[in-house]
Amino acid sequence: MTMRDADVLIVGGGPTGLMLAGELALAGVDVAIVERRASQNLAGSRSGGLHSRTIEIFDQRGIADRFLAEGEKAQVAGFAGVHFDISGFPTRHPYGLGLWQTHIEHILAGWVAELKVPVYRGIEVSCFGQDETGVDIELSDGRSLRAHYLVGCDGGRSLIRKAAGIDFPGSDPTTSNLIAEVEMTETPELGIHRTALGIHSFGRTEYQIVDGKIVYADHGPIGVLVTEHHVGATVEPTLRDLSEALIAACGTDYGVHSPTSISRFTDAARQAAAYRKGRVLIAGDAAHIHPPDGGQGLQTGVQDAVNLGWKLAQVVKGISPESLFDTYHAERHPVAARVLRNAMASIVLRRDDERTKALRDTMAELLSMDEPRRRFAAMMSGLDIHYDLGVGHPLLGRRMPDLDLSTANGPLRVYTLLHRARPVLLNLGEPGGLDIASWADRVQLIDAKYNGVWELPALGAVTAPTAVLIRPDGHVAWVGDRHPLGLPDALTTWFGPPTAA
Repeated sequence: MTMRDADVLIVGGGPTGLMLAGELALAGVDVAIVERRASQNLAGSRSGGLHSRTIEIFDQRGIADRFLAEGEKAQVAGFAGVHFDISGFPTRHPYGLGLWQTHIEHILAGWVAELKVPVYRGIEVSCFGQDETGVDIELSDGRSLRAHYLVGCDGGRSLIRKAAGIDFPGSDPTTSNLIAEVEMTETPELGIHRTALGIHSFGRTEYQIVDGKIVYADHGPIGVLVTEHHVGATVEPTLRDLSEALIAACGTDYGVHSPTSISRFTDAARQAAAYRKGRVLIAGDAAHIHPPDGGQGLQTGVQDAVNLGWKLAQVVKGISPESLFDTYHAERHPVAARVLRNAMASIVLRRDDERTKALRDTMAELLSMDEPRRRFAAMMSGLDIHYDLGVGHPLLGRRMPDLDLSTANGPLRVYTLLHRARPVLLNLGEPGGLDIASWADRVQLIDAKYNGVWELPALGAVTAPTAVLIRPDGHVAWVGDRHPLGLPDALTTWFGPPTAA
């Protein structure tokens, strides 16, 4: 494939990089991906599914059905061993989805291919330099190219973050785990187990969800998670390391052999001090790493991409100034900080000593109460994410519910309006009551009616607005209440100055 310059070069073709590429392509931005893997294939299972809000995000782009067709619906939200049932939550997707990351990536890669995004595989960035107008990028195969902006979606060891000089403060590891896909001559007891050493689990990589419970296949590779006795190893783990860890934790290694993958993760938690330096931005694991407890990593990366994509597109196209990037850090940094906090708390509650058991039991009792349960369930499923856009209606800064609207052209879902990643001004008052002619080239104006209850996860029912301005990422940027006060300012802030008459 012939390599050419681009408006935006994304380094890393995992879920975050693929989602960002799709967002930019929908906005008409010339974008390309550089990925060090030779193919989209992924060794090991990695992430095991999607939370409700991530499914909503895919629904906003019209691709949720692709994931639902391959995954298993289940109640996957939980905290510190307490599982939450969100089936009664006000969302079109009140569940999680069991689906291995390799399937998630292949679906996203197919979507990105449909959008004609070039992906240069088997290549890494060796170095780059930036000036006032762009970034010059040197590649591992000796080629070079130039982009207006460079985005690092290249994981926790991100070369882009390091080369840009972005600090990555946080906590050092206190525990280490091995995760692997292997064959075993003896079949261990499947499920999650706790010992004095830590947590370990076994499960077939093939499974079904039946009546909300996992039913594993009786054949095929076994996924293994086991806590190591020592912390601090820096080399790639081996089959011998896995065997020794299993013997220490379980008294046997079950005749482990023929590994498909073996990797190591720790409870280190770190977050970038800044999500941007000049013309270089970072997202996903490049911006934050944490233990996998709660399954938040992939979800947070996809949300980063959807928050950044439309903003980056508007800056590239000259619609908005670079100051719009400040809102990317301001909105996403607190979300990831909360994810890190929850993951670190969950790690502490893994321990199996008597004091930790008492604390875990106390937490379980607390989370059985309705109010804490609803708040934590909304948080762990991603449905309560709130960007601080100032005081006002409870909808402001929150995800827009996917309402069933009535329009002059028939019934319409809110998320259908977001398939092309364009902002929407939804007028629920008198038709023709809002005039946004000066932004008509950027913002869709839809006159509609909705007669149902407006309900938000964790908050409950809220006052029905007469109009809402919805950003391409599905978050509400302005709420009207009979008068369009503040609408021109909100339109200018988020979608650029008015077009001259």
